Amino acid sequence: MKRRTFVATSGAVVGSALLPGARRAGAQSGGPIVLFQGDSITDCGRDRALTGPNNAAALGTGYPLLVASSVLAAHPRQGLRFFNRGVSGNTVPDLAARWQADTLDLEPNVVSILIGVNDFWHTLTGTYHGTLADYEREFGTLLARTRQARANSQLVVLEPFVLRTGAVTERWFPEFDQRRAAARRVAEGVGALFIPLQTLFDGLTATTPPAYWSVDGVHPTPAGHGAIAKAWMDAVQL
Repeated sequence: MKRRTFVATSGAVVGSALLPGARRAGAQSGGPIVLFQGDSITDCGRDRALTGPNNAAALGTGYPLLVASSVLAAHPRQGLRFFNRGVSGNTVPDLAARWQADTLDLEPNVVSILIGVNDFWHTLTGTYHGTLADYEREFGTLLARTRQARANSQLVVLEPFVLRTGAVTERWFPEFDQRRAAARRVAEGVGALFIPLQTLFDGLTATTPPAYWSVDGVHPTPAGHGAIAKAWMDAVQL
């Protein structure tokens, strides 16, 4: 399937969550549920003691809050509910261990996942030993599990990305690029919408220094989060 057709099809599925009948969907009364999952880039200092939807402190200070703020303002009558369950430091196995409670039990209509940087970064620090093959297999299993449990939900996979600044040195490559390719393959394998964030930031850093977009090559600045939020909303089209 060509990318343009793939994105259009995925956007149509997501858009269907905004139909009046979709207001009955989800684990609680209300409208469609959009869930953000991942590691520190998604977590972004959220207050984990707050578990309800559409709470600024619970959404953190990054792209989930920016997306939720814009979409809620644009669709005030839809009853949309945004949750952030990203956890700093997580790898794919960490996601899998908490997936039932932090994802499937919420019965989300849209599941957005950004994961993969720690799966490689932590191998460099010696605190994790997962291989490229492990990442692809375990991520694929997680997405397949989600597709089986939530057949009518839209899956959104954000490409793991890094910028060549701070902690990101040449020793990250070429393996990190291979992991990005693995994320694309597993996303396409389950029909998930894939958002190519590395391409986005490669374009941005062609004219603006990497440090403008990321504080350490991994964690975005406010400008970096803004760029992710815009890419997410352009692709998902809520």
